[in-house]
Amino acid sequence: MLGRTLREVSAALKQGQITPTELCQKCLSLIKKTKFLNAYITVSEEVALKQAEESEERYKKGYVPPYNATVVQKLLDQGALLMGKTNLDEFAMGSGSTDGVFGPVKNPWSYSKQYREKRKQKPHGENEETNWLITGGSSGGSAAAVSAFTCFAALGSDTGGSTRNPAAHCGVVGLKPSYGLVSRHGLIPLVNSMDVPGILTRCVDDAATVLGVLAGHDCKDSTTVQDPVQSFILPSLTDVSKLCIGIPKEYLVPELSSEVQSLWSKAAKLFESEGAKVIEVSLPHTSYSIVCYHVLCTSEVASNMARFDGLEYGHRCDINVSTEAMYAATRREGFNDVVRGRILSGNFFLLKENYENYFIKAQKVRRLIANDFVNVFNSGVDVLLTPTTLSEAVPYVDFIKEDNRTRSAQGDIFTQAVNMAGLPAVSVPMALSNQGLPIGLQFIGRAFCDQQLLTVAKWFEKQVQFPVIQLQEIMGDCSSVFENDLASVSLKQ
Repeated sequence: MLGRTLREVSAALKQGQITPTELCQKCLSLIKKTKFLNAYITVSEEVALKQAEESEERYKKGYVPPYNATVVQKLLDQGALLMGKTNLDEFAMGSGSTDGVFGPVKNPWSYSKQYREKRKQKPHGENEETNWLITGGSSGGSAAAVSAFTCFAALGSDTGGSTRNPAAHCGVVGLKPSYGLVSRHGLIPLVNSMDVPGILTRCVDDAATVLGVLAGHDCKDSTTVQDPVQSFILPSLTDVSKLCIGIPKEYLVPELSSEVQSLWSKAAKLFESEGAKVIEVSLPHTSYSIVCYHVLCTSEVASNMARFDGLEYGHRCDINVSTEAMYAATRREGFNDVVRGRILSGNFFLLKENYENYFIKAQKVRRLIANDFVNVFNSGVDVLLTPTTLSEAVPYVDFIKEDNRTRSAQGDIFTQAVNMAGLPAVSVPMALSNQGLPIGLQFIGRAFCDQQLLTVAKWFEKQVQFPVIQLQEIMGDCSSVFENDLASVSLKQ
């Protein structure tokens, strides 16, 4: 039952096949069984069960949730149950979900039948400390939670690919909406000009359902759209002959694995075989994207992290010799090496003598990168098709051989430009690698054409028929049949 979609479970709830409390208890039970994944840092069992009980009375009395972030409030208003907070890189600064204070998140596919059969590995419990794969990041806990069936949808955040990257590694759908379509109110800011709440689900239709709930103007976020937003009900696309799919030639980088490259090519041929026009396009400023993103990201990080000074927000140390000593000790204790490094870099770029040469130049390059996308879409291209990540998920012991900055630069090479341009993008799982691990591809759309983007992604999802993760050792029998919509949600901290 837990392996079903939002729409299927919603129908089962409405038809009385299962009660909200029973469904909540099943999710909580599976969360406990998958504790070794380290996907959750907090499990709000009492809150979830209380909400489940209240939901059973909702048709009679209605439900008024407590204050929360806008995206959370909107979901709770629609009857979603909050299962807990999920794990992530500290302040969302990373691409592996390995640098958080609560420890790294483990990819559920590490324990899947598909992966173990390929690797001929021993069952769960043996060599557990080293024999597991990263989830990707920074929203790795949310991706792992959805992948392991402990919830039906999860929220993350996406500043340079932090929703799409773990979605690709965990075999789920990861949506980064257009900037301004979904409110950022209540989201701890990393890079205000790029941050977007992300959505992780097990199918494209579910992502569209959640987006339909979240999208729209918020008076608490001045960057959100002013115009009313329609619900995101996706039509069943049967004819792609009128579509023009763009393949950016600059994304064919040497570091791209041969398997991902092969599947990327296979996907392009799939569209072509069904009548779509598939053309090579150029995004000429792609090579400057990583450096540009680093300057802008760290500059905004330095600004945003300034509030965590021991007086206004967050941790405060016990040193009281002087205000300066308290500030220094608080920030030394409160931030890990990755966060401190980004703060230092950002402050360097923002120094008076460096401001013109770094920050202003990066802003100009960002505009050029955004214009590259505008030019491509103005040429008649409807959607861009690219890889999401360079390869499948890698073992933790291999991933940590490089520093966080290097890993982030490599992991976000196909995703970060989208954030700088404010465009919608979605990662859809396509197939399993030779190692039995998920590989996802990314679709990029025009600004605020999220529905068109998801419609194409839904067609692609239907064609490829990505296999369901097999976690028999963890789940037992979850074969009951359910029908339709929104049930339980986990939120990235």
